[in-house]
Amino acid sequence: MWKQLRTALVLLALMTVLCGGIYPLAVTACAQLLFREQANGNLAVEHGRVVGSRLIGQPFDEPRYFWGRPSATAPFPYDGAASGGSNLGPSNPALRGVVAERTHRLRASDPGNAAPIPVDLVTASASGLDPHVSASAALWQVPRVARARGFDEAGVRQLVERYTEGRQLGLLGERRVNVAELNRALDRMR
Repeated sequence: MWKQLRTALVLLALMTVLCGGIYPLAVTACAQLLFREQANGNLAVEHGRVVGSRLIGQPFDEPRYFWGRPSATAPFPYDGAASGGSNLGPSNPALRGVVAERTHRLRASDPGNAAPIPVDLVTASASGLDPHVSASAALWQVPRVARARGFDEAGVRQLVERYTEGRQLGLLGERRVNVAELNRALDRMR
């Protein structure tokens, strides 16, 4: 029995050192060497100060800013520690009510815009943290943002096009815009 206990304790110590020390250090070292920006959270830095992450949406609700996808996290929006969707299906009355409320808010923010509202402006992503909206969702907001800032719509539209990212690997998903990066660029416009 003592021989088996000794073998088990030696194996426990060995695996603890290997799996709890050496392996995590090796993975961390590889991540820092090969994927430094991603391993550190894709932080957005402006004037030497961290202003957010390019991977997590941020709340914008002033008319002079582009608005991102609604967040499904609680107790506050875009909470990275509470990632998750609402799990409400398309036929759920609660989801329909939320979408109707968001649609009303968008129409009220830009009453002259009769174009159809892109679906990603009224529905949350599966994680509730998506930092992107579709290019069509960003373009839908151009008139409101330009008017609120006193900018020419064509200039704001060009800025949206400049910050529009293509499909992943050229075929996955759709063209999208990182809302926080677009809004920071908008703040730099004079």
